[in-house]
Amino acid sequence: MMNIKLKKLISRKPAKSETNEAPMFGAASSSASIELITGLGVSESGKGGSKSSVSASVARSSVLTSNSSASGRQPPAVREKPQAFPLSSNGNPNGCFESLPSMRDVPSSDRQSLFVRKLRLCCYVVDSTDPNKMVREKEIKRKTLLELVDYATSGTCKFSEAVMDDIITMLKANLFRSLPLSSRESSGTSDCADPEEEQPSIMDPAWPHLQIVYEFLLRFVVSTETDPKVARKYIDQPFLMQLLNLFDSEDPREREYLKTILHRIYGKFMVHRTFIRKGINDIFYQFVFEVEKQNGIAELLEILGSIINGFAVPLKEEHKLFLVQALIPLHKPKCLVFYHQQLSYCITQYVEKDSQLAGTVIRGLLKYWPVTNSQKEVLFLGELEDVLEGTQAAEFQRCIDFLFQKIARCLNSSHFQVAERALFLWSNDHFVNLMAQNREAILPIIFAALEKNIGSHWNQTVRVLTLNVRNMFLEMDPELFNRCLQKFNQDEKKLKTSKENREITWQQVEALAASRSTISDRALVAASSSIQA
Repeated sequence: MMNIKLKKLISRKPAKSETNEAPMFGAASSSASIELITGLGVSESGKGGSKSSVSASVARSSVLTSNSSASGRQPPAVREKPQAFPLSSNGNPNGCFESLPSMRDVPSSDRQSLFVRKLRLCCYVVDSTDPNKMVREKEIKRKTLLELVDYATSGTCKFSEAVMDDIITMLKANLFRSLPLSSRESSGTSDCADPEEEQPSIMDPAWPHLQIVYEFLLRFVVSTETDPKVARKYIDQPFLMQLLNLFDSEDPREREYLKTILHRIYGKFMVHRTFIRKGINDIFYQFVFEVEKQNGIAELLEILGSIINGFAVPLKEEHKLFLVQALIPLHKPKCLVFYHQQLSYCITQYVEKDSQLAGTVIRGLLKYWPVTNSQKEVLFLGELEDVLEGTQAAEFQRCIDFLFQKIARCLNSSHFQVAERALFLWSNDHFVNLMAQNREAILPIIFAALEKNIGSHWNQTVRVLTLNVRNMFLEMDPELFNRCLQKFNQDEKKLKTSKENREITWQQVEALAASRSTISDRALVAASSSIQA
């Protein structure tokens, strides 16, 4: 019965390749090249499990291939999907995991079928937890994966719809897995790691195999033989969602590959662009408002920086909402230092494309301005300067009051780096020009902060920088400066008088309390004397 079904399957005609489109981004350029991958060792990884269906599947693959070669036909387009083969408890595949011939050793007519057999072989997931376990199987799979990458890069590989099905099955079996336990979860803390730490605390032991699988996926996506109209059936929304979930990996090498691959997919599969942006948006929401733990925020923002740079002007309303609802709230988490550079680039891209968004961005920065975190305050001041670089006079005037009230408080900060960074704003020519045009409104707001810094700030550098800014205003408009100085002296005099009056009032309260205490003590003495009598 099985032979009858097998003959019927083999007798069917192979699926034809459809017309291909050139990729938008051209040839692939990855951080890990084929030459580097070939030097990998044997210490590989994957997931554990059982070996129950390895023998049957590999044998079935061999029978199909041999029969199709004898008849001169390609493997049928309709067939049972290969599965990911888990390991047995002892990790012994009973000799069924055998190396396949090299692509160079078979005729060109048989290479496509051999390619499919190698894809199915690589669906076998090896155990990477123990480097001394399944060494032979790991080495066979590593060499097979390298050959798949080489064949996909050669230009002779034809990615028909039937082959794409096997490709995606192999990719899912190897890539879509539960990530290793994060260092924050294993230590029982939700605090962010040290940003100066060179190596992450968790490095995925499966990386020697995963790297080659990611390289194959990258070459598959950018290949001119990959028709987006056909491939989108397999690189679909569930596939992309699982790919986005992998950005939480603690291994920076994996996140780097994911960043490159997702960017290429965004460029080649236009039908998925809206879904990818929405998926990134959802990750940001979860990170800001729920968990505050996500390792791939910086890489996702790098992708968005390139996407935003390609937005057409005028910006669509959905893109503006993305700025307000997703990007600006990313200033809230305390882990901002890990991804602030990428976030600041995305924000400034918006302002460069639409200067009217500068006011929205500045108000958003002030909304999430840190109260007790001086390191974040320094970052905010640096980003504020970048935003002001693209701000026009009209938008700047709408933000003067609440903006310079915040700057004045930063000038008087006891943390010298915050005060110093706020004073460095006056070294920016565009900021000085905007300030000079609106000095009538700005100087009265910050004059008191300047005078207090000169008179009482503990840091000598801050006092010198403050004096330079003060002299700049004096040279710019002496009359306005004298008016502000006069008002400051009056306010100081009133403050001094108010302080003296407050002290006099407290002295009177204390004297009255003391007199009432004396009367109460006398009454108590008299009462006790009468009781004794």
